[in-house]
Amino acid sequence: MEEKESVRESEIDLRAILQLLKRNLALIIVITLLFGAASYLFSRFFLPKKYEANAMIIVNNLSEGQTTVNSTEMTAAEDLADVYSIIIRSDLVLQEVINRKKLNMSYEQLRSAVNVSQSGQILTVSMRSENAEAAKEIIQCVVDVAPSVSQSRVEAGSVAVISEAKISNNGNPVSPNSGRNALLGCVVGLVLTLVLIFVREMTNNTFKTEEDITNMLKIPVLGIIPSVDTKEFNKNV
Repeated sequence: MEEKESVRESEIDLRAILQLLKRNLALIIVITLLFGAASYLFSRFFLPKKYEANAMIIVNNLSEGQTTVNSTEMTAAEDLADVYSIIIRSDLVLQEVINRKKLNMSYEQLRSAVNVSQSGQILTVSMRSENAEAAKEIIQCVVDVAPSVSQSRVEAGSVAVISEAKISNNGNPVSPNSGRNALLGCVVGLVLTLVLIFVREMTNNTFKTEEDITNMLKIPVLGIIPSVDTKEFNKNV
Protein backbone atom coordinates (compact mmCIF):
# COMPACT_ATOMS: atom_id res chain seq x y z
CA MET A 1 0.00 0.00 0.00
CA GLU A 2 2.80 2.39 0.93
CA GLU A 3 4.61 1.58 -2.33
CA LYS A 4 1.50 2.46 -4.34
CA GLU A 5 1.20 5.78 -2.50
CA SER A 6 4.88 6.50 -3.18
CA VAL A 7 4.46 5.77 -6.89
CA ARG A 8 1.36 7.95 -7.02
CA GLU A 9 3.16 10.85 -5.32
CA SER A 10 6.06 10.50 -7.78
CA GLU A 11 3.63 10.64 -10.70
CA ILE A 12 1.99 13.75 -9.23
CA ASP A 13 5.37 15.43 -8.69
CA LEU A 14 6.48 14.63 -12.23
CA ARG A 15 3.21 15.95 -13.63
CA ALA A 16 3.62 19.13 -11.60
CA ILE A 17 7.14 19.61 -12.95
CA LEU A 18 5.96 19.10 -16.53
CA GLN A 19 3.15 21.60 -16.00
CA LEU A 20 5.61 24.09 -14.53
CA LEU A 21 7.88 23.74 -17.55
CA LYS A 22 4.93 24.04 -19.91
CA ARG A 23 3.77 27.27 -18.26
CA ASN A 24 7.24 28.76 -18.64
CA LEU A 25 8.09 27.29 -22.04
CA ALA A 26 8.13 30.66 -23.81
CA LEU A 27 10.49 32.12 -21.17
CA ILE A 28 12.79 29.10 -21.45
CA ILE A 29 13.01 29.36 -25.25
CA VAL A 30 13.54 33.13 -25.30
CA ILE A 31 16.30 33.24 -22.68
CA THR A 32 18.06 30.18 -24.15
CA LEU A 33 18.12 31.76 -27.62
CA LEU A 34 19.21 35.14 -26.23
CA PHE A 35 22.19 33.56 -24.45
CA GLY A 36 23.12 31.62 -27.60
CA ALA A 37 22.88 34.71 -29.81
CA ALA A 38 24.88 36.82 -27.35
CA SER A 39 27.63 34.17 -27.18
CA TYR A 40 27.77 33.91 -30.97
CA LEU A 41 27.96 37.68 -31.48
CA PHE A 42 30.59 38.09 -28.76
CA SER A 43 32.74 35.35 -30.32
CA ARG A 44 32.21 36.67 -33.83
CA PHE A 45 32.95 40.33 -33.28
CA PHE A 46 34.82 40.78 -29.98
CA LEU A 47 37.12 37.81 -29.40
CA PRO A 48 40.45 38.01 -31.27
CA LYS A 49 40.75 35.66 -34.26
CA LYS A 50 43.67 33.26 -34.19
CA TYR A 51 45.26 31.42 -37.11
CA GLU A 52 47.38 28.28 -37.05
CA ALA A 53 50.49 27.50 -39.06
CA ASN A 54 52.11 24.07 -39.09
CA ALA A 55 54.81 22.00 -40.72
CA MET A 56 55.75 18.31 -40.56
CA ILE A 57 59.09 16.55 -40.23
CA ILE A 58 59.94 12.85 -40.21
CA VAL A 59 62.54 11.13 -38.06
CA ASN A 60 64.40 8.09 -39.43
CA ASN A 61 66.81 5.68 -37.78
CA LEU A 62 68.31 3.95 -40.81
CA SER A 63 71.94 3.04 -40.52
CA GLU A 64 74.28 4.11 -43.28
CA GLY A 65 73.79 1.91 -46.34
CA GLN A 66 70.64 0.31 -44.93
CA THR A 67 67.67 0.26 -47.31
CA THR A 68 65.06 -1.86 -45.52
CA VAL A 69 63.08 -0.95 -42.44
CA ASN A 70 62.06 -3.46 -39.78
CA SER A 71 59.96 -3.12 -36.65
CA THR A 72 63.01 -2.54 -34.48
CA GLU A 73 64.14 0.37 -36.64
CA MET A 74 60.65 1.88 -36.58
CA THR A 75 60.47 1.62 -32.79
CA ALA A 76 63.88 3.24 -32.49
CA ALA A 77 62.78 6.01 -34.87
CA GLU A 78 59.68 6.68 -32.77
CA ASP A 79 61.85 6.92 -29.65
CA LEU A 80 64.12 9.35 -31.46
CA ALA A 81 61.11 11.40 -32.55
CA ASP A 82 60.10 11.72 -28.91
CA VAL A 83 63.56 13.06 -28.08
CA TYR A 84 63.57 15.41 -31.05
CA SER A 85 60.18 16.84 -30.04
CA ILE A 86 61.75 17.95 -26.77
CA ILE A 87 64.78 19.44 -28.51
CA ILE A 88 62.60 21.41 -30.93
CA ARG A 89 61.02 23.31 -28.03
CA SER A 90 64.35 23.80 -26.25
CA ASP A 91 66.30 27.06 -26.16
CA LEU A 92 68.84 25.53 -28.56
CA VAL A 93 66.30 25.76 -31.37
CA LEU A 94 63.88 28.48 -30.32
CA GLN A 95 66.49 31.00 -29.22
CA GLU A 96 68.12 30.61 -32.64
CA VAL A 97 64.71 31.25 -34.23
CA ILE A 98 64.32 34.40 -32.12
CA ASN A 99 67.74 35.61 -33.21
CA ARG A 100 67.20 34.88 -36.90
CA LYS A 101 63.74 36.43 -37.09
CA LYS A 102 64.59 39.23 -34.62
CA LEU A 103 61.45 38.44 -32.67
CA ASN A 104 60.33 40.77 -29.90
CA MET A 105 59.63 37.92 -27.47
CA SER A 106 61.47 35.83 -24.92
CA TYR A 107 62.30 32.15 -25.21
CA GLU A 108 59.56 31.33 -22.65
CA GLN A 109 56.96 33.22 -24.68
CA LEU A 110 57.90 31.47 -27.92
CA ARG A 111 58.03 28.09 -26.19
CA SER A 112 54.48 28.51 -24.90
CA ALA A 113 53.31 29.41 -28.42
CA VAL A 114 55.03 26.54 -30.31
CA ASN A 115 53.55 23.05 -30.01
CA VAL A 116 54.95 19.72 -31.19
CA SER A 117 52.70 16.67 -31.62
CA GLN A 118 53.95 13.19 -32.48
CA SER A 119 52.38 10.44 -34.55
CA GLY A 120 54.87 7.63 -34.89
CA GLN A 121 57.90 9.00 -36.72
CA ILE A 122 56.06 12.16 -37.81
CA LEU A 123 56.37 15.38 -35.82
CA THR A 124 53.93 18.23 -36.47
CA VAL A 125 55.19 21.64 -35.36
CA SER A 126 52.43 24.23 -35.01
CA MET A 127 51.79 27.71 -33.69
CA ARG A 128 48.70 29.87 -33.22
CA SER A 129 48.77 33.62 -33.59
CA GLU A 130 46.58 36.57 -34.51
CA ASN A 131 49.01 37.17 -37.39
CA ALA A 132 48.82 34.23 -39.80
CA GLU A 133 51.87 35.14 -41.90
CA ALA A 134 54.04 35.75 -38.84
CA ALA A 135 53.12 32.31 -37.47
CA LYS A 136 53.95 30.72 -40.82
CA GLU A 137 57.36 32.39 -40.99
CA ILE A 138 58.23 31.38 -37.43
CA ILE A 139 57.23 27.73 -37.95
CA GLN A 140 59.22 27.62 -41.20
CA CYS A 141 62.25 28.95 -39.35
CA VAL A 142 61.77 26.33 -36.62
CA VAL A 143 61.81 23.43 -39.09
CA ASP A 144 64.80 24.98 -40.85
CA VAL A 145 66.80 25.18 -37.63
CA ALA A 146 65.61 22.04 -35.82
CA PRO A 147 67.11 19.23 -37.99
CA SER A 148 70.75 20.37 -37.80
CA VAL A 149 70.55 21.23 -34.09
CA SER A 150 68.80 17.95 -33.22
CA GLN A 151 71.23 15.75 -35.14
CA SER A 152 74.27 17.55 -33.71
CA ARG A 153 73.05 16.87 -30.17
CA VAL A 154 71.62 13.37 -30.57
CA GLU A 155 74.15 12.12 -33.14
CA ALA A 156 71.73 9.45 -34.31
CA GLY A 157 69.12 9.13 -37.00
CA SER A 158 68.08 11.76 -39.52
CA VAL A 159 65.41 14.43 -39.78
CA ALA A 160 63.73 15.58 -42.97
CA VAL A 161 61.02 18.13 -43.66
CA ILE A 162 58.05 16.49 -45.39
CA SER A 163 55.67 19.47 -45.31
CA GLU A 164 56.75 23.09 -45.44
CA ALA A 165 55.07 25.62 -43.17
CA LYS A 166 51.54 26.54 -44.24
CA ILE A 167 48.47 28.17 -42.77
CA SER A 168 45.96 25.48 -41.83
CA ASN A 169 42.16 25.48 -42.13
CA ASN A 170 42.40 26.95 -45.65
CA GLY A 171 43.65 30.23 -44.23
CA ASN A 172 40.59 30.67 -42.01
CA PRO A 173 40.80 31.33 -38.24
CA VAL A 174 40.88 28.23 -36.04
CA SER A 175 39.51 30.13 -33.06
CA PRO A 176 37.21 31.28 -31.67
CA ASN A 177 34.65 28.65 -32.69
CA SER A 178 31.53 30.82 -32.87
CA GLY A 179 29.18 27.87 -33.43
CA ARG A 180 30.46 25.94 -30.42
CA ASN A 181 30.36 29.05 -28.23
CA ALA A 182 26.77 29.72 -29.33
CA LEU A 183 25.82 26.16 -28.33
CA LEU A 184 27.51 26.56 -24.95
CA GLY A 185 25.68 29.86 -24.51
CA CYS A 186 22.37 28.11 -25.17
CA VAL A 187 23.19 25.44 -22.59
CA VAL A 188 24.13 28.07 -19.99
CA GLY A 189 20.96 30.05 -20.74
CA LEU A 190 18.82 26.92 -20.45
CA VAL A 191 20.35 25.88 -17.12
CA LEU A 192 20.07 29.36 -15.62
CA THR A 193 16.45 29.68 -16.74
CA LEU A 194 15.50 26.32 -15.24
CA VAL A 195 17.22 27.21 -11.96
CA LEU A 196 15.41 30.55 -11.87
CA ILE A 197 12.04 28.93 -12.55
CA PHE A 198 12.44 26.24 -9.88
CA VAL A 199 13.77 28.68 -7.27
CA ARG A 200 10.87 31.04 -7.93
CA GLU A 201 8.41 28.16 -7.70
CA MET A 202 9.90 26.83 -4.46
CA THR A 203 9.82 30.24 -2.79
CA ASN A 204 6.25 30.95 -3.89
CA ASN A 205 3.95 29.82 -1.05
CA THR A 206 0.64 30.82 -2.65
CA PHE A 207 -2.06 28.39 -3.79
CA LYS A 208 -2.64 28.36 -7.53
CA THR A 209 -5.03 25.46 -8.09
CA GLU A 210 -7.60 23.40 -6.23
CA GLU A 211 -5.14 20.52 -6.17
CA ASP A 212 -2.60 22.69 -4.31
CA ILE A 213 -5.11 23.30 -1.52
CA THR A 214 -6.11 19.65 -1.31
CA ASN A 215 -2.52 18.38 -1.34
CA MET A 216 -1.10 20.88 1.13
CA LEU A 217 -3.96 21.24 3.63
CA LYS A 218 -5.46 17.75 3.22
CA ILE A 219 -8.99 19.19 3.19
CA PRO A 220 -11.61 19.16 0.42
CA VAL A 221 -12.53 22.29 -1.54
CA LEU A 222 -16.16 23.25 -0.86
CA GLY A 223 -16.46 26.09 -3.36
CA ILE A 224 -14.65 28.56 -5.60
CA ILE A 225 -15.12 32.34 -5.75
CA PRO A 226 -14.66 33.29 -9.40
CA SER A 227 -12.71 36.40 -10.38
CA VAL A 228 -14.84 39.21 -11.80
CA ASP A 229 -13.83 41.81 -14.35
CA THR A 230 -15.01 45.01 -12.64
CA LYS A 231 -15.26 46.93 -15.92
CA GLU A 232 -17.51 44.32 -17.48
CA PHE A 233 -19.50 44.07 -14.26
CA ASN A 234 -20.15 47.82 -14.13
CA LYS A 235 -21.29 47.82 -17.78
CA ASN A 236 -23.86 45.14 -17.06
CA VAL A 237 -25.24 46.77 -13.90
